[in-house]
Amino acid sequence: MYDDIFEALLALLEPLGRVRQDPRHHPEGDALFHSLQVFDLAESAGEPPHLVAAALLHDVGKACADGPHEEAGAALLASIAGERTRFLVERHMDLLRDPVGTRRRMRGDPRLDELERLRAHDTGGRRIHAYVPTCERAIGALLEPGVAELWLDPACCADLEE
Repeated sequence: MYDDIFEALLALLEPLGRVRQDPRHHPEGDALFHSLQVFDLAESAGEPPHLVAAALLHDVGKACADGPHEEAGAALLASIAGERTRFLVERHMDLLRDPVGTRRRMRGDPRLDELERLRAHDTGGRRIHAYVPTCERAIGALLEPGVAELWLDPACCADLEE
């Protein structure tokens, strides 16, 4: 049912394996290994599907962006991920760049708590010798019936049902 989405997500994630990161901030190495760690942390914490999806996909813009990777990533996910997942991907650097201002601007917004949790998983996903699932396993978990519908763009799901 979700074969096309599986392939689209795999095409977004696999190039991250060639994206080397600054070892001062990312000693774990490439952006794919990091993203799979962040996914595993979020999934293990029992986060809701839209946050687990954001954890896996938060850095997809790094493989193609000249500018801010978070904006590029959200744009890449425009026809796949729902609004909550895209918001988390697009804003995942806000708490790093301007923690006080972000918390002030988002005071009372329930998405702030999710952004804080994603930030914690992002920070935690920097272990050199971590066990991580394969891309295929991570994507498969997100596309399980009953899970996929909770983070995919509703239009994307409706197109598949027709």
